[in-house]
Amino acid sequence: MARIVVTDTDFGGSDFERKLVEAAGIAFAAYDDAGDREPQRIIERLQGADGAIVSYGSYTAEVFAALPRLKVVSKTGTGVDNIDVAAATANGTAVCNVPGYGTEVVSDHALALALDCLRRTNEIDADIRRGIWDFRRHRPLGQVQGRTFGVVGLGSIGSAVARKARGLGFQTVAWDRKGVPGTASAEGIPFLAFEDLLRRSDVVSFHVALVPETHHLLNADNLKLMKRDAIVVNTSRGAVVDVDAVAAALEAGSLWGAGLDVFPTEPLPPGAPILKAPHTVLTSHAAYWSEESAVELRTRCTRNAIAVVLGQHPEACVNPEALPAALAK
Repeated sequence: MARIVVTDTDFGGSDFERKLVEAAGIAFAAYDDAGDREPQRIIERLQGADGAIVSYGSYTAEVFAALPRLKVVSKTGTGVDNIDVAAATANGTAVCNVPGYGTEVVSDHALALALDCLRRTNEIDADIRRGIWDFRRHRPLGQVQGRTFGVVGLGSIGSAVARKARGLGFQTVAWDRKGVPGTASAEGIPFLAFEDLLRRSDVVSFHVALVPETHHLLNADNLKLMKRDAIVVNTSRGAVVDVDAVAAALEAGSLWGAGLDVFPTEPLPPGAPILKAPHTVLTSHAAYWSEESAVELRTRCTRNAIAVVLGQHPEACVNPEALPAALAK
């Protein structure tokens, strides 16, 4: 009997996935916690499995070499930087993801972080809880009108952020690897060179995948191009932004604020400089989550795994060249 295993989960349980898998006539097993995400433990958990569902586990070349039977790894998310896709392809293993599931909720969260920074809402709230009633302690406070919102990466989420930012009253500009400076997107968002976007924007919000070219896309050097009253927002991948450099800029008073949902190491280590930096709004990789988006995410992820195990094409596959071999196993 075919078998699908959840090797680690971000959801505190896998009954949802179990019902879908068993209804398809496939055996199911799950490790219902964050678990040990290291390759050796993953190999142990996937012995005899045809499919895997993963949140954060490290699927290295070692994993795929040890699991020649494995047909599919289905990621509970969009980014697959924790999976060696080249090694999966060489092993004839399809790697599936769930693009677009979090477009609305992540874009909501990015705007919420930007507005919280602009209005210092978390700082004023903390004062009230300490018995201090004086918003003036946290001036300057800003407004949307007259400010420019720079979107870095105009994919589905970045496009939604640009749409919503413009609806709030921001002037909106964008940088994208496929966008030609001096032209505009189909929605009329002007494309700028990355350095020009940093110079012009009052908010810079990151919505790119983590690839070698985007590692520390914002760093200590190009942070110097930004306005002293600019805000950095990141809801994409932690390593896209040099968080220590952002913390240093905040300490030096050369940024208005930073709203960050993702970090290079999660959870943040206790001594991380960003924890002590002023004018920050930090959330614990929560942007992707709403009760509605979670149902969509888990359903589509599980159906991808089921499809490949049953010899069918999945909804989304990041290495389609591996599908013939995967389906033939």
